[in-house]
Amino acid sequence: MKALLIRHDRFNDTYGNIVEMKIWSVPITEYTPYGVKYSLVYIVNGKRVVGYDNERGKGDHRHIDGEQASYVFIDVDALVDDFIADVEEFIGRYYES
Repeated sequence: MKALLIRHDRFNDTYGNIVEMKIWSVPITEYTPYGVKYSLVYIVNGKRVVGYDNERGKGDHRHIDGEQASYVFIDVDALVDDFIADVEEFIGRYYES
């Protein structure tokens, strides 16, 4: 089975920044034990400021302001909710303070 794109959203927020979410259904392997591959990014001025992915060899992790931390994947809905919450927190710190 090849990867099957199950979600792809790309849009600009009210500040002109890019939000892109790509989620694929993939075969279960040691690198994708729940059968999901993902890449979610929030880009400001051409720079990723929030990102979530499960790159092979690194596992589930997120990037916030240049710092990387592990991430506990629960399911796709929680993944999207967590990503959006981090994007909203970033916006609150840098645009609405």
